[in-house]
Amino acid sequence: MPPTRRERNQIHPRPPAPFHSSSTDGGRRHSIRPNDTSSTGHCPRTAHHTTQQRAHMAIQNHTDASTANGTVPAAPDAAVPLPPTMPPLVQPAPPLDAEEFRRQGRLVVDFIADYYERIDEYPVRPAVAPGFLARRLPEAAPARPEPDPLAAALRDVRDLILPGVTHWQSPRHFAHFAATASNAGALGEALAAGLNINPFTWAASPAATELEVVVTDWLGKALHLPESLLFSGGGGGTLLGTSCEAMLCAIVAARDRKLAEIGEERIGDLVVYCSDQTHFSFLKAARIAGIRRGNCREIPTSMKSGFALSPKALRAAVRADEAAGRVPLFLCATVGTTPTAAVDPLGELCAAVSGRGVWVHVDAAYAGAACVCPEFRHAIAGADAVDSFSTNPHKWLLANMDCCALWVRRPEALTAALGTNHDVILKDPAASAAAQQDGSVVDYKDWQVALSRRFRALKLWLVLRCHGVEGLRGVVRAHVRMAAAFEAMVRDDARFEVPVPRQFALVCFRLRPAAAVVGKKRARGDEVEANELNRGLLEAVNATGRAYMSSAEVGGIYVLRCAIGNSLTEERDVREAWSVVQEQATVVFAAATTCTDERAVRRARSVEADADAATPAPVHPAQVMFHSVQSS
Repeated sequence: MPPTRRERNQIHPRPPAPFHSSSTDGGRRHSIRPNDTSSTGHCPRTAHHTTQQRAHMAIQNHTDASTANGTVPAAPDAAVPLPPTMPPLVQPAPPLDAEEFRRQGRLVVDFIADYYERIDEYPVRPAVAPGFLARRLPEAAPARPEPDPLAAALRDVRDLILPGVTHWQSPRHFAHFAATASNAGALGEALAAGLNINPFTWAASPAATELEVVVTDWLGKALHLPESLLFSGGGGGTLLGTSCEAMLCAIVAARDRKLAEIGEERIGDLVVYCSDQTHFSFLKAARIAGIRRGNCREIPTSMKSGFALSPKALRAAVRADEAAGRVPLFLCATVGTTPTAAVDPLGELCAAVSGRGVWVHVDAAYAGAACVCPEFRHAIAGADAVDSFSTNPHKWLLANMDCCALWVRRPEALTAALGTNHDVILKDPAASAAAQQDGSVVDYKDWQVALSRRFRALKLWLVLRCHGVEGLRGVVRAHVRMAAAFEAMVRDDARFEVPVPRQFALVCFRLRPAAAVVGKKRARGDEVEANELNRGLLEAVNATGRAYMSSAEVGGIYVLRCAIGNSLTEERDVREAWSVVQEQATVVFAAATTCTDERAVRRARSVEADADAATPAPVHPAQVMFHSVQSS
């Protein structure tokens, strides 16, 4: 068995290499290979050269190449003069050392494990003011590392960072759709970081590219997506960071495809459509893609439709734009909106824009994951006609931040819009022209905005390997059951109501107007007061640090959102959160009732005062006499 790198360095330690200029012989360069010791007796890696030496070598290389080509070498850049003297080279600690990595890795793993064991001890949301951390940190980075710097840094994480963190993995974090964590997801992320590759083309890392092809098809099949969106059916998937990235890539592909038909000068006529419940990142992506603000149609929804996008309203909006000479381009439908987890009717919406060349994208960032369970697949009924579909495995499928899966029916639309080519970009000569043409070789740089990309497929692959589809179904079903239990507790308290039906694992609830609770007839201003009452309730609940929830305002009604989805959440955590809500509701409601009674008293007194003012006061005889004297 060959010796390891560490063993080789112990046997033959590498001193800093002296400076050697390159030599030429008849225009031919003599380069020293890393393992060639014939000239110096050791490996002359440029990493051991000083800055001055490396700069001189670069100039010499340029001179040699120019001489070989018969050209006069250009003068070195005057903006980067060579200093006459350089300070002595300080040998830093090796940035990658196997034994030190093992030691430091154990420190980090133990730290994270201890954090999860004690996460209940932290308030879910910290009570800190802006600037709290900057005041406690040095103004500049250290010039040199302190002794055992990682251990010291971990102490600062414990003492300075964690007290100011919103603990997204807390079992009582219900404010947002969760960023689920798992051992497999975290260790897969660590493994990808350790390999530290950049798989922007197949040639840049064949295994990483092909694993992404495989794992996106695996996930698509687990969600029961249409075959036409998978590589196996002529489509394909990729892993990005966020849903906003997925939307942007889809809009750019749709834009370029449409402009190729109608002419680039008509970009100002392109129109995109969504509902007033669609995530705001869609409008951001549309603006980045060059769509005018005035051409972004946010179609109103209503309580009657469950805040889902109406196909009838969409059809009317599209026809109105066509009549005005504008060009319908893109529809973003949602499966699991952020405010209420509403589900847009995909089949009917696709039918409403059928034949018009409108690209239909489905943003299923949250609820798409639920489709691993057969009982929730009705949410994507009609997806056979969509052009693209995205969901976030980091939300509900244990993949850890960040991981967004995007599938497209026609990958060539993406690559036509986002594809780039440059001599620097590594292409594999062994990949045949036929393979490039039929799509069997994927260069994922052409499926995204950036060139560089992370090896996200590794952690998703580990999650699927370690939990299986059945394990993921168990996670989703457990959270949905806990949400149903929370909804039942809300309905059992007469002070509360659930104005929007529960969807998946999201419960929207609120305190009823105070007048209704005490049995009084509702007045015109009661809804306004109820909204203020619930704002106060949310602030009070979150201020306890024992639970963290968020809010939404839909149809003029302010509701509290309880989104259950964290990996550590158990039924006892849900019951504890409900106890906090009830306790704070008692305080808030008592104050509101007192205020309501005081306002009622003030209104009654005001009415009495108005009545008194309208009734003529009794006239004293002296006043009559005085008036008579004045009149005479």
